[in-house]
Amino acid sequence: MAINLRTPQAETRDQRLGTITQWDGNAETLARDSAFTYGCGRDCGPGGRRLCELSTPYSQASMCAEQIAVTNATIIRDTVVIQHAPIGCAASQSFTSRYSRDLAARRGWKPEDPKSICTNLSERDMVFGGVERLADVIKEAFERHSPRAIFVATSCATGVIGDDVDGTARQLEEEIGIPVVPLHCEGFKSRHWSSGWDVIEHGILRRLVPDRRHEKRDDLLNVIHLGGPDVFSPLVNPLGLTVNLVMGGNSLERLADLSTAAATVTMCFVLSYLATGLEQEYGVPEIRAPLPYGLDATDAWLRDIARVTRREHLVEAVIASERARIAPELERLRKALAGKKGFVAAGAAFAHGLIADLRELGVTVDDAFSFHHDPSTDSRDPQQDSLGALVQTSGDIENFTVSPDQHFQAHAALKRAKPDFVICRHTGAIAVLAGRMGIPVLPIFYSNDGLGYEGLLTIGRGILRVLPRRRFYEDVAAHSRFPYQTSWLEETNPYALVGEDAA
Repeated sequence: MAINLRTPQAETRDQRLGTITQWDGNAETLARDSAFTYGCGRDCGPGGRRLCELSTPYSQASMCAEQIAVTNATIIRDTVVIQHAPIGCAASQSFTSRYSRDLAARRGWKPEDPKSICTNLSERDMVFGGVERLADVIKEAFERHSPRAIFVATSCATGVIGDDVDGTARQLEEEIGIPVVPLHCEGFKSRHWSSGWDVIEHGILRRLVPDRRHEKRDDLLNVIHLGGPDVFSPLVNPLGLTVNLVMGGNSLERLADLSTAAATVTMCFVLSYLATGLEQEYGVPEIRAPLPYGLDATDAWLRDIARVTRREHLVEAVIASERARIAPELERLRKALAGKKGFVAAGAAFAHGLIADLRELGVTVDDAFSFHHDPSTDSRDPQQDSLGALVQTSGDIENFTVSPDQHFQAHAALKRAKPDFVICRHTGAIAVLAGRMGIPVLPIFYSNDGLGYEGLLTIGRGILRVLPRRRFYEDVAAHSRFPYQTSWLEETNPYALVGEDAA
């Protein structure tokens, strides 16, 4: 089995998939040579060879798997998240609160502050253990908030001292009578923060998805996404399907319905853990067609959904209607963007999807910056090789850099690319960096924005909004300074600091 739900801890992406976080070259080489072999020391099998990572001398920035797991647990309604950690780990909750309120506004929910508590581990706890403190906090969370479930997220500190979080959770669960779900998300366990997605999905699969296969609904489609507006219902409602939208803000009822669905789609293969687990444990088929970025891929995605849910007789009319609807504006966007050069910075499959969108819009993309690369997905299905599919359908990317959001490397990559604009995930590090280099930036927080037929138009409109602002960005660049030596400011190789023997 691809996923082991017998253990309370999810196997990291490094172990399961051989996640690559440091690499530079063309995309065709990366797609071919990683070849679903996921990591050194394993049998490469036919069709590829081992692709070794680079090793940089230092890391300038990072993110934590704990934040990913905690954020997505906290926005599940009627729950409380306990961070069994020093107080510094709880700083991420300021972001989670803003994220929760934004989701509520976009979905029409009543805005509520998410409920989270930190055990605030002290030096004494680090020496003598913190399980007694954890037990007290679980009781306090239950009495204060009356939740229907409690998540307990570990941290680097609890991983170091070895607190028996699972045993404490089982003991308190019997006492208070609701699920107490451990999330083992110590930041040092994985080289990439995307393992945090697997942690929360592992906890959901083990404890919050009851076996309701006897209540199967042939009209329910699970959609696992990263948050944001529901752009899926307009696409699949004409097929007679109802969307069960999960992960980007959930209710426990939605999670309980997961095992009753006719199929599951995921809007980023980083989220394939839950989809693969639902197929493995409950027989809910996972749609494995390429992600719906660009016209042809969206057509194929809808056709695969129709095939699995037995709605082939409806799908061609939906495809024809949507293509006809967007055709006039798409043509105008292509004319306006002709000759423009874009640069994409995002995580794995989302980066591949954005490149497909830009090329569909007539934008040249020869350079990209991906935060990590997974040689495989949990289904082990080559159809989900989004980078390989991109190269096959729209051509190679000459300079494809894999780096976990390292600013100094992004600077060199942007210097090499000289793009007309940058489109990137989030509004943080690389968006600010590109702006200070004088490059117009289109930051995208919700990956839903580029999906499907309407997503093409959304991306095109966004680019046309930022291109006229170049003078503003040039003014910003004229008054910006970077903490790099002059030699590095002129460097165009993101891995120039890596020696030939570092691979």
